[in-house]
Amino acid sequence: MDNIIIAPSILTASFTNLEGTIRELEEAGSDYLHLDIMDGVFVPQITFGAKVVSDIKKVSKIPLDAHLMIVNPEKHIDDFAKAGCDIISVHFEGNIHIHRLIYQIKAHNIKAGIVLNPHTRVDVIEPIIDDIDYLLIMSVNPGFGGQKFIESSIKKIEEAKKLIGDRDIILAVDGGVNLKTCGKVLEAGANFLVAGSAIIDSDNKKDTINKLRGN
Repeated sequence: MDNIIIAPSILTASFTNLEGTIRELEEAGSDYLHLDIMDGVFVPQITFGAKVVSDIKKVSKIPLDAHLMIVNPEKHIDDFAKAGCDIISVHFEGNIHIHRLIYQIKAHNIKAGIVLNPHTRVDVIEPIIDDIDYLLIMSVNPGFGGQKFIESSIKKIEEAKKLIGDRDIILAVDGGVNLKTCGKVLEAGANFLVAGSAIIDSDNKKDTINKLRGN
């Protein structure tokens, strides 16, 4: 399949050699680096903030895709944008003024995305579908890497693809994406796959990325 974007998540990577891992991911043909930003409140874990993103930007030629799993993202969007993110996505859940958040991101001339948890219906974003550049369907409950793919996500991906129609919107999937699940995810209509341990733990990252693309 053509134009399939692969974004390795560094959530499961060892930060003792993060620069080395980023170099490997560049050489393997990664299209984006997926950055899971967690605050220990919106989700159980804590990962890292804008300073680390800025440091990653200094050593990465790969565009950065930041997934903000945090409360009050409006307080931090500007910092993550200035740190060098190329896509910033926020959750529909828990954010009352979602339209305002989208345009706060867009003010930095970068792509703005919405994330939907497994229990959230796709049609909730219909009123803002023309305002977003990126829609991320979570196929696991956010907060931890290495979880099992939730099978009902396939129907949600299909519904999202239908809602997007011919709009120029990236349809991304994150959670349990690996060589066993990628085929049905792509067939359902996704064109952007976030994969963590499937790539990070692979002995041949380039081969894994090519296979995730459907090649």
